[in-house]
Amino acid sequence: MKKVTLCLITIAMMASCKNKSETIPEETRGESSSSISDDVLESAVIYEANIRQYSPEGTFNAFTKDIPKLKDLGVKIIWVMPVYPISIKNRKATGGGFVSDIKDEKERAKYLGSYYAIANYTEINPEFGTEEDFQNLVDTAHKNGMFVILDWVANHTGWDHPWIENHPEYYTQNAAGEIIDPLNPETGESWGWTDTADLNYENKDLWKAMTAEMKYWVEEHNIDGFRADVAGEVPTEFWEQAVEKIQKIKPVFMLAESEDKDLFHKAFDMGYNWEGFHIMNEMAQGKKTVTDWDAYMIKIDTLYQEDDILMNFVTNHDENSWSGTVKERLGDASETMLALTYTIPGMPLIYSGQEYDLDRRLLFFENDSIPKTKGKVWPVFEKLGKLKNKSKALNGGKNAADYNRLKTSSDEKVLAFEREKQGEKLVYIANMSKEPVSFTLDLQGTFEDYMNSKPVDLKADQEMNFKPWEYKILLIK
Repeated sequence: MKKVTLCLITIAMMASCKNKSETIPEETRGESSSSISDDVLESAVIYEANIRQYSPEGTFNAFTKDIPKLKDLGVKIIWVMPVYPISIKNRKATGGGFVSDIKDEKERAKYLGSYYAIANYTEINPEFGTEEDFQNLVDTAHKNGMFVILDWVANHTGWDHPWIENHPEYYTQNAAGEIIDPLNPETGESWGWTDTADLNYENKDLWKAMTAEMKYWVEEHNIDGFRADVAGEVPTEFWEQAVEKIQKIKPVFMLAESEDKDLFHKAFDMGYNWEGFHIMNEMAQGKKTVTDWDAYMIKIDTLYQEDDILMNFVTNHDENSWSGTVKERLGDASETMLALTYTIPGMPLIYSGQEYDLDRRLLFFENDSIPKTKGKVWPVFEKLGKLKNKSKALNGGKNAADYNRLKTSSDEKVLAFEREKQGEKLVYIANMSKEPVSFTLDLQGTFEDYMNSKPVDLKADQEMNFKPWEYKILLIK
């Protein structure tokens, strides 16, 4: 990770070592004249597009027409959830049962299955539209200066995938020779993903076949990378050889649904900030304090390589559907934690509907639809996105701005830190508790309270009074 200073502890970092090419080869250029570069990653916001639930239509075209709006939120990378056909066999319904067990035909038709039970890696789910519609989505993103990465599920397929019949040797089998669903390697028990069949990476022919399927989307549709589902359950060596081959077509950006540091060495540019996410939830719920956050920031600074990137988030498709909405988990701390994901090193994530104050859990196996009315959160995203895009002090990629912890008189409740790069500075201060707090901070000067566009004059050791969960982003003038 990047430079972290806690009080007087300074760990110097900042080298960049995974440089990407700035251009796409002419033969694969299509609608885009550039690929994701290190410079893009420094100031990018990533958006997770849930096509099924983004609109009442649940189509590529309904999402594509809104792509220009995402520019207002600072979005530079669009992560599209799986676009492939979903298996019918062993398809799941809400509640965990199989659709095939439902007697009523009308009731069965409601359940569309999990995006992650894939029937074919190189086809489009007809619910979403056509291959041409998908290409229009990619081209529209490129024309608007954005990049598109596809959700890739290499750990398992659906039970209708042609490999089940044609290449059963690609799958994990029990003692009776029967293909099985994925198992937890620590317990040997099923994860419960019974609508999927586990792939066996001891078979090197599978490596070739899976890599070829990934290359298809880069060669034929000019996508810009992949988000790898349960990346840590697939051998790191597979990802490394696949990325090496794909990079020969064009530079791609790789996001792992994992925080396993070994994945970053050659294969992945960015992983999930799972531990930071859980600490934010626990601080909001009064189970942890700023002291725990400080310890975590020092931990990741020493654990990761200097050019590794973590994706910061307060929600995503799994958390929303299975663990609760932002308000359910974070309550009154919601905006404070959202602002934190933009101001710490890394890349902030927006999940479909979050920008429209989504306040309910989206159904996972059925049609649902996010709200589309701008409320309280949209302008917050606009301001934070603009700052993330423009301020070098918020650079969070492979050459991130420094993160310097500022000492306060109430360090267990108040989180204060400075970000700095190339002379640009920014300060984040927040009361991370449900009680009002008075404190002093070794900070003086004239600032702009960015979220309120108001001037702030601070004297050394001036007492500050913050309401519960109050935060400020101060720009140093």
